[in-house]
Amino acid sequence: MAVEILDEKIIEYVKSTNLNHVAIIMDGNRRWAKERNLPSAFGHKKGVDALKKVMRACDDFGVKYLTVYAFSTENWNRKQEEIDFLMDLLGQTIKNELKEMHENGVVINFIGDLTKLSPKLQEILANAVEVTKNNSGVRLQIAFNYGSRDEIVHAVKNIVNEVKEGKLEVDSITEKTISDYLYTKNIPDPDLLIRTGGEMRVSNYLLWQIAYAEFVVTKMLWPDFDKNALANAIEEFHSRHRRYGK
Repeated sequence: MAVEILDEKIIEYVKSTNLNHVAIIMDGNRRWAKERNLPSAFGHKKGVDALKKVMRACDDFGVKYLTVYAFSTENWNRKQEEIDFLMDLLGQTIKNELKEMHENGVVINFIGDLTKLSPKLQEILANAVEVTKNNSGVRLQIAFNYGSRDEIVHAVKNIVNEVKEGKLEVDSITEKTISDYLYTKNIPDPDLLIRTGGEMRVSNYLLWQIAYAEFVVTKMLWPDFDKNALANAIEEFHSRHRRYGK
């Protein structure tokens, strides 16, 4: 069982390690529901509750950026019934929670190819971005219809077009150039990547951005993840010595 950790201690860890950005692979919603003989929809709904807890915890701890993996480019291979539910869940959650998130200063953004979503859902997401864009609290990035390889292909195509149009010289292309063409162009790279559910893989998530991130994998399923679980992950992060290849 995880040990209860005082907020003050975690806040000090965040300050001392300059932990700005936490990225999370929110895995385990369906397993959580299956263990309780419930439809997967119940697990996804509980997953939303867990995200709300973690957002508040990031605010309490002073973590400025939170990026979560909500729907991957591979998730289209799931049953249509579940896909439709997840689309509806995202739209309803944003509409229901937008007022509170805005009042709490959250800045909402989405990364991924949103053109594949319905016009109605795109409108809901765009409105959330517009309403919260001038806030100064936790910056929440929701990766939806996101795949890191797809993101990199998208970036390469845009860079090639810039070169063809004479706006960019090949010899001037650097790592920063590529970073500037990713969906995360205005977001610092993650310092800490957390994966719930115990699987030891990154699942096509932020492959470029997590080059020097510290990984923490927990067997805890996402619906059970809470403020104290985040505190334990940050404590583990604090114990690491980041060498960046040196």
